Amino acid sequence: HIQDPASQRLTWNKPPKSVLVIKKIRDASLLQPFKELCVYLTEENNMIVYVEKKVLEDPAIANDENFGPVKKKFCTFREDYDDISNQIDFIICLGGDGTLLYASSLFQGSVPPVMAFHLGSLGFLTPFNFENFQSQVTQVIEGNAALVLRSRLKVKVVKEHREKTTVQNGIEENGVVPANLEKEVGKQIMQYQVLNEVVVDRGPSSYLSNVDVFLDGHLITTVQGDGVIVSTPTGSTAYAAAAGASMIHPNVPAIMITPICPHSLSFRPIVVPAGVELKIMLSPDARNTAWVSFDGRKRQEICHGDSISITTSCYPLPSICFRDPVSDWFESLAECLHWNVRKKQNNFAVEEEE
Repeated sequence: HIQDPASQRLTWNKPPKSVLVIKKIRDASLLQPFKELCVYLTEENNMIVYVEKKVLEDPAIANDENFGPVKKKFCTFREDYDDISNQIDFIICLGGDGTLLYASSLFQGSVPPVMAFHLGSLGFLTPFNFENFQSQVTQVIEGNAALVLRSRLKVKVVKEHREKTTVQNGIEENGVVPANLEKEVGKQIMQYQVLNEVVVDRGPSSYLSNVDVFLDGHLITTVQGDGVIVSTPTGSTAYAAAAGASMIHPNVPAIMITPICPHSLSFRPIVVPAGVELKIMLSPDARNTAWVSFDGRKRQEICHGDSISITTSCYPLPSICFRDPVSDWFESLAECLHWNVRKKQNNFAVEEEE
């Protein structure tokens, strides 16, 4: 018997005490919801609220005297500097899908449950409306909610024979702290956790991309075109769908490989099992380098000898559902993408008997 994915529920071993609030930056329309939510969490529920430092630097928040007493209770952090991964019980996102992707990038290991409110432009991954946030947040605190475990990709980028920089006490010569960066003799190794997709493209070059794709060590194809997308089921409704791929429910354990404008009529998107290891490298006879990005961030150049290894991460993102995983997903397809919207065909007119 296969377990019903909709049966996954959020349960707490002990009542949650700390919450991370992620707010979309530079959006004035979110200031009031953000303040209302923080007041409710701190004063009504006695929660410890973590907020990114740059959010509080917004003049509209910094100069609000009425919000001052609440702001003093916040715990603040800075991306790439402070590790809060073991201090957060759950996350609340205010914004669009990009806000959820950003929250995912903050946790390179285990991710706390995420409650995402739709206050952005698309809202495919954000099922909650803010009008009744008090009752909805209370339900989550009480542990009464459905969950969908959104798989992530573990990506390892190995760059060969790069110019080495001296690392002393974790700080490079230019004073920058390297994030998720390991130094070895003649190589750099970087790791990322990706919720949507890894995109390899030709960058500014006028030539076709020419990259080899390996599956469990076997060469399966060479991509000649604008590039290739390797996505999770969550990412299948994003860039992959725009490039002509099928849309996969987030509970399906799979990885999707989608070419971007391939110079071949027969190159169709494929779905492979979640347990495989993919490796992408420049073809030996490639005319140009390639570029790679991870959920649209950390964009960097890939040269000959470099490799990108992709597997399914053992750290999924637990996304809290509004209703259940199936209902939420199909409602997002209808609301955001207008999936299969068509005027109804007329039925035959009933002819009156003579």
